[in-house]
Amino acid sequence: MQTRTTAAPHRSAARTDLCADELLLLPDTVLLADGPVREHAVVVANGRFLDIGPAEELVARYPLLTPLVLPGKLLMPGFIDAHHHLTQSFGKALAFGEPSEIYRRIWVPLENCLDDNLLYLSTKLAALEALRGGFTTVCDAGTRSDSDVSTIAAATQEVGVRCVLGMICNDLGGDIDARERAAIVVRAQAHLAQWSGHALVHPSLAISVPEAGSDGMLQTAAALCAEAGAVFQTHANEHLASVERSIVARKMRPIEHLHHAGALGPQTLIAHATLVTPSELNLLRDTGAAVSYNPVASSWKGNAVAPAMQMAALGIRFGLGTDGTRSDAFRLLDAAETAQRFAFGLATGDSSCGGGKLWLDHALRGGADALNLGALIGEIAPGKAADFLLVDLDVPEMQPSWELEWELVRLANRSQIEAVFVAGSMRLWHGWPVDWDGRALLREIHEVAGDVVARAPIQRVHVGAPMVDCAARDDGKGLICIS
Repeated sequence: MQTRTTAAPHRSAARTDLCADELLLLPDTVLLADGPVREHAVVVANGRFLDIGPAEELVARYPLLTPLVLPGKLLMPGFIDAHHHLTQSFGKALAFGEPSEIYRRIWVPLENCLDDNLLYLSTKLAALEALRGGFTTVCDAGTRSDSDVSTIAAATQEVGVRCVLGMICNDLGGDIDARERAAIVVRAQAHLAQWSGHALVHPSLAISVPEAGSDGMLQTAAALCAEAGAVFQTHANEHLASVERSIVARKMRPIEHLHHAGALGPQTLIAHATLVTPSELNLLRDTGAAVSYNPVASSWKGNAVAPAMQMAALGIRFGLGTDGTRSDAFRLLDAAETAQRFAFGLATGDSSCGGGKLWLDHALRGGADALNLGALIGEIAPGKAADFLLVDLDVPEMQPSWELEWELVRLANRSQIEAVFVAGSMRLWHGWPVDWDGRALLREIHEVAGDVVARAPIQRVHVGAPMVDCAARDDGKGLICIS
């Protein structure tokens, strides 16, 4: 702990004060697991929450720390994005107006055109967006680029966001023999070992969709993750076309297929799970598998809304994910509740659809649990990593305040986030990095993004406004962007 000869008086915190290694913070409100509390203080040291309690007690307990008063501010855990595609940021708007399974027509062609530098820049842009939106942890589902995923890790570390780093282990869809399958397993083991115990990078294995992996690879990847305490990721039951392919090819739905292959368990994180039968919901509950509920993805490019309220009632573990749509945590909260209300609540007369606390819990602790990081992140508690936000509550949208958890879900917005901290270090101040040039990154991306999008064999079937700096031709299959 730092030392001073006399106790310092209370004073309002400036940006420079908040960059200290040890902090005694006195915000207006602290969001704890049991709900918001006032007149509490939080001590941060060595990248973790050291102590939380009534402000007067902590000021007396730590006389060598200067109490930093944060009037009108909420100190809350950083949000957790349980499903992201960090290397798709150059093509965000290309998905607008497109029918489902856009990964076949947009994402795979785009990612296949990313070299190491483009992969790095795309990831760094997505990571910066995530922090600006209040996400301190993102779970990346893996890239189809041939570049090493360590490039993704380097970019996320430079930005300062915590990353669950997926490595794809697909072994179907091409001419892969037994030797190549064995090489995939060796690379998977090396990936898990390389990042084990890292401060900000947490390794994960992924198979894009169940049909992209043999039963043996599905089982092996899931088993390796279980042994390593890591997450095994896959997209399942997202689109009607993929569900029907699974039924035709295997006489099983995708989640049933995962269970048959021995790949469902507490280590498993299923993205989407929107088209699920009662028996599949029971499989998720009984195996302890987790789900990333991605409501904005359902709105923009999906076939259905995951029955998250039913999952909650059944005790199925789930977090909230963006699927790379937009990195705005408060809007994600609003979408999570609104989607349930439109899809299920209106028809049943459910006027609350879980209430504000439910969605905050799943965006915070639920997300941490889904990523098998519940012991490290997701709440303001002693010993947990100091991943947190300072949110301005002294704005018209939040006054008068009667039920803060509901208000955060329906009224709060990204512009209220004044500072973002990961592992006790300030990463953003008023939306911009404190230790690197975010605007220089935007200028660099502006110079390179148009070229890579023009080169990629992207197929768009939406015939709305043309893409900037691209010409379009009709090859009989839809609109294809060409230079």
